[in-house]
Amino acid sequence: MHIFEVWAPRAGAIEVKAGKERFALAKKERGWWCGEVATAGHGTDYGFVIDGLEPALPDPRTQWQPNGVHGESRVVDHALFAWSDSGWQAPPLSSALIYELHIGTFTPEGTLKAAESHLDYLKDLGVTHVELMPIANFPGKRGWGYDGVDLYAPFNAYGEPGDLKRFVNECHGKGLAVLLDVVYNHLGPVGNYLEKFGPYFTGNHSTPWGGAVNFEEAGATEVRRFLIGNALMWLRDYHMDGLRLDAVHAFNDRSAIHFLEQLAGEVKRLEATLGKHFVLIAESDLNDPRLVKAEEAGGYGLDAQWSDDFHHALFSVISGERAGYYADFGSLAALAKSLRSVFVYDGNYSEYRGRNHGRQVVGLSGHRFIGFVQNHDQVGNRAQGERVSHEAGVGRAKIAAALVLASPFVPMLFQGEEFGASAPFLYFTDYEDPELGRLISEGRKKEFVAFGWSPDQIPDPQDEQTFNQSKLNWAELGDPPHASLLQWHKDLIGLRRSRSELSDGNLNAVRVRFDEEAQWLVLERGKLRIACNLGNAPVDVELGNGAQLLLASDDSAHLNGARIELGPDSVAVVSF
Repeated sequence: MHIFEVWAPRAGAIEVKAGKERFALAKKERGWWCGEVATAGHGTDYGFVIDGLEPALPDPRTQWQPNGVHGESRVVDHALFAWSDSGWQAPPLSSALIYELHIGTFTPEGTLKAAESHLDYLKDLGVTHVELMPIANFPGKRGWGYDGVDLYAPFNAYGEPGDLKRFVNECHGKGLAVLLDVVYNHLGPVGNYLEKFGPYFTGNHSTPWGGAVNFEEAGATEVRRFLIGNALMWLRDYHMDGLRLDAVHAFNDRSAIHFLEQLAGEVKRLEATLGKHFVLIAESDLNDPRLVKAEEAGGYGLDAQWSDDFHHALFSVISGERAGYYADFGSLAALAKSLRSVFVYDGNYSEYRGRNHGRQVVGLSGHRFIGFVQNHDQVGNRAQGERVSHEAGVGRAKIAAALVLASPFVPMLFQGEEFGASAPFLYFTDYEDPELGRLISEGRKKEFVAFGWSPDQIPDPQDEQTFNQSKLNWAELGDPPHASLLQWHKDLIGLRRSRSELSDGNLNAVRVRFDEEAQWLVLERGKLRIACNLGNAPVDVELGNGAQLLLASDDSAHLNGARIELGPDSVAVVSF
């Protein structure tokens, strides 16, 4: 026996089609329909018939879409899975090293089961939290996942619901927490049947990726419950340890209680009920610290947010990139400010935006912010999907790694970054409609005009080879220069674990000295100094007496009394 429920205020009648039979649902309050089918249970395929019109549509809350976004839904009984992670608690975010990965390109097979074979590698590296790019079911056989349409169902090409549970269970067994990237600001264009059921979207706002979600107009109460229910499902039924919320700046919500505040409150209640810690991490372009302030202090109560300003400041210095939004960055002064104050633009004027932008971070720990030099966007949204090691060389990649892993923020790595993977990470899609595929490809080329990239440089997202090129080559781990870059990351991660000043989120204790002309920068964390030479000539930098060399990216680093000599594109860590 299974009870079917669906919110469909636009329907005059609803039937559930289970097998070859149709069963009428009873109309309830506020647009809900409900009915019981005695013969249905785990594994039953079904769909909803609106006003007698076939074909049956997938359930908006479908938890299993074995035959793609247009196929029938399948009932899932979560109680059937035998978990072995009783008593598991994720490590605190303040001690975390996050590793973002894309299931489809992380292994040659591109499945959840195959990804399990690399969990020991991640544990040995020092990872504490595995962050999965979106897995909500999306059209085709490949994609980034940000065009999901079945938010409650794992992408069928990665595996069945049980495969996702086994992956999480295996991670917990090895001491790894799991975070999931969820997209609540829009849904994809293919297989999106929500509007046939109710007012899930609004025409009064828009996003760059599709129709804006209805957070504040008629019907918004149930739309918000739809999204919050999804978040709670991942945490409760799949034992996820937290969620990364995509592009929350695209939420158009003027409600007295913002959706993010409501979500954070409900997650905290689930946390209290289950006795398990959860985290919510936002991606935002607003430079607004209120996202991560406590509700009691007038904030939304999220746990952390990505720090794009730190990325832009670091990447522009490392790579020399000045096009597009990098025009606002590129100086050591900007990098130093991001290390001390999080946001470079915290109320001051942005030339790129043509206006004042951001708000100052006051009274918050650096642990409220995620620091990185690579992620899926910042690699995948380059013309050729170039990584830092491709753009700037291994020496500068080591400098970037040192500053990320010695920063006051929670550090994050993107798959393959730690060994300078030769594989790019490109943008890829698999839309069946040729016209939509063409529009996606053309739109991709136009998107990069601001960066001065020729359209001929942009690989076709629809070409399967674009996807295949993005798969990591694990055979190169032991080859130069990959092996040395991997060891460098392990050494830095080990140092962060062993020295408490590196895991201290107190921004007031961060000191940065630099010379814009000579292109050196020294980050001071307690008794540690991270000295970087980003110039083309050797530098001689004063550090003080009693220094001891702990790590050096190459053989050029030499202590000479109170000074350190560094060759071009090198970095050293010293202790007092």
